[in-house]
Amino acid sequence: MTEFNQQVQRDIEAVLEEWKDSGYLHEGDLFVVGCSTSEVIGEKIGTAGSEEIASILFRELNRLKQQTGICLAFQCCEHLNRALVVDREIVRSSQLEEVSAIPVPTAGGSMAAHAYKQMDDPAVVEFIKADAGMDIGETMIGMQIRHVAVPLRFKQRFIGNARVSGARSRPKLIGGKRANYEDTRLNNKC
Repeated sequence: MTEFNQQVQRDIEAVLEEWKDSGYLHEGDLFVVGCSTSEVIGEKIGTAGSEEIASILFRELNRLKQQTGICLAFQCCEHLNRALVVDREIVRSSQLEEVSAIPVPTAGGSMAAHAYKQMDDPAVVEFIKADAGMDIGETMIGMQIRHVAVPLRFKQRFIGNARVSGARSRPKLIGGKRANYEDTRLNNKC
């Protein structure tokens, strides 16, 4: 493994450790990952995808899934309208509508294409409402997060050369000043 790839592995391990320590991930949560492997290697999004980098990231994200019980969704690039690769079981349990597309590095992106090949029973869906997510390389995952999205500020701000940001969701505040919000997940720190 090259020195750069080792750095990418250390970076993803660090940010995923922060996710685990955050208390925001719960068993069964849907966690969306948007990733530009081009940005990770220091190139413009969509220009130099790397399945080698995707492999490193997928391995660590899959480890997070095993440790926390979350469900992963990998966002495709704009050429597939930011559709998502998920396990087919998610399609069934969440009553999602499957679309006919198979991501490839040039239409879907290297990360989504790699995830599709690695999953036991992958499916592609047009939209989801994830509980939380991580954006590697400014791929615009906000459209995939349930209302209300809350940005997270982690210490690990880069994976390779790509900026990384996170978001979790919280229930909507309804009912005005008479409502009681004390027994919700709102009490978690941002």
